[in-house]
Amino acid sequence: MSRQPKNLQPFSARPEPAALPSPGYEVGYTRPPEATRFQKGKSGNPKGRPKGSKKRASLPALNEERLKSITLEEAYRSVSVGDVRGAVIIPMAQAVVRSLAVNAAKGSQRSQRLFTQLLASTETANKRLHDDWFGMALTYKVEWEREIERCRRLGIEAPQPLPHPDDIVVDMRTGTIRVTGPMTPHEKATWDELRVRKAEIQQELAELRQMLIDDPDDRHRTIMEDEIAHHERMLAMIARVIPG
Repeated sequence: MSRQPKNLQPFSARPEPAALPSPGYEVGYTRPPEATRFQKGKSGNPKGRPKGSKKRASLPALNEERLKSITLEEAYRSVSVGDVRGAVIIPMAQAVVRSLAVNAAKGSQRSQRLFTQLLASTETANKRLHDDWFGMALTYKVEWEREIERCRRLGIEAPQPLPHPDDIVVDMRTGTIRVTGPMTPHEKATWDELRVRKAEIQQELAELRQMLIDDPDDRHRTIMEDEIAHHERMLAMIARVIPG
């Protein structure tokens, strides 16, 4: 009796030959054989991602500061904390500082030290910012005043910077600076329109008051008094926008 070789498989178990490519189809780069290509409507991974596996996080770009963004997002996330008036919603950063201050007030030396350092650094930063702003504003005012005066002496038209140096009020006693005029061309256009309207209202108001003086028994006195009150309200509204 003859033996079959051990590595010889039954005919039915042999793999089927690969299908020949369609006529005119050339196999090559980005053109795999038709038998191994993905079929339309059929997933290449029918079982899907294994349960419990996590999607790999993408790495941040070189110009990204993702940790800083996460930190700021968490710092200003709203949380509910207890208060004497009940639960209140405040940012996380405020809740942390409040907790630190409360512990400091209760006598915790570590909290007192940390809170004092935090307060000192905050006040120092604010003072530095104020001094920088005060110095820049004062320099701006002085230099533009000199330039406008130079133009006046030469008899040439002086520029009109925004804000105008005349609108920058410096209080050396308190170390503060106020800007009482427009800061941008758009604001200046609005202020100019309001100044024109203010002059018109003042003229109308003066005429109405004079009419009441000339004829105190005028039958339209009530109407004119209402008009005077309306004009005065308009002037008060304009004064809130362009003081002085």
